[in-house]
Order: sequence, then C-alpha cells, then structure tokens
Amino acid sequence: MLIIINDQPMEMTEPMTVLQLFEKIEHPTAGSALAINQVIIPKSQWESHLLNDQDNILLFQAIAGG
Repeated sequence: MLIIINDQPMEMTEPMTVLQLFEKIEHPTAGSALAINQVIIPKSQWESHLLNDQDNILLFQAIAGG
C-alpha cells in the first residue's frame, strides 16, 4: 500500500489507522492535525480511521494565533 505524507511517498506493508501511522513515523500527536485527501480527520477518529492505498495525507502542527 502506498500513501503520500506531505508530498513524500511511503510504502506500508499492512493496513493501519491514523494513530498507528503517528506511532510508526514517531510523530507526536499533541498539537498535530491532519487531512486525508483534503478532508480534515478529527482527532476523535484517529484510532478508528483506516488509511487506504493512495491516500494523500497532509500532516501539520496546529498553531495558536491572535
């Protein structure tokens, strides 16, 4: 399975959830947000949302502003 994370291809050997992806790439979840195929996935769904082949993932840090 091939996914794209911030324009970088990544080959996955098995299906995984968003939360498992964070663990695999060793990215902290605190302050993070992501969109899959231009759809924001709420943090409450990360544990159950499965990634699919060719998903285009935009991973970013949420920033507080004024």
